[in-house]
Amino acid sequence: MQYFLLILVLSLGLLPASYANADQNLMRAVLDNLLGNAWKYTARQEHAAIEFGLREQAGDTVFFIKDNGTGFDMCYADKLFGAFERLRKEGEFEGTGIGLATVQRIIHRHGGRIWVEAEIDKGATFFFTLPAGAKTIL
Repeated sequence: MQYFLLILVLSLGLLPASYANADQNLMRAVLDNLLGNAWKYTARQEHAAIEFGLREQAGDTVFFIKDNGTGFDMCYADKLFGAFERLRKEGEFEGTGIGLATVQRIIHRHGGRIWVEAEIDKGATFFFTLPAGAKTIL
């Protein structure tokens, strides 16, 4: 019987109090989906790493979740946020194909943007913006 050790580094860094004008329950669903995907697609990595953070870009606060998981070919990125669209073979990873479509809908509903950058076998980074405000702390 073989065993392996999965080491996960979840880096939240030293984030300032980040405010977003958003519904707290919907943002929880966004983070649950994005972090859940990061966890799922790094599970087979010997040294898995997941990072949540933010950066300033063109006057916007951009939140991101980055992993070093399986990644994917960016030529399929346009399919990624479609309902019931999957880039992996059925059974290769759990899921229904609805998570990222839900995330995109929530972000757009709040007036934000979402996009992804990825590379096969090197991981993916999901970015999103939300309007500035002081309603919800992420």
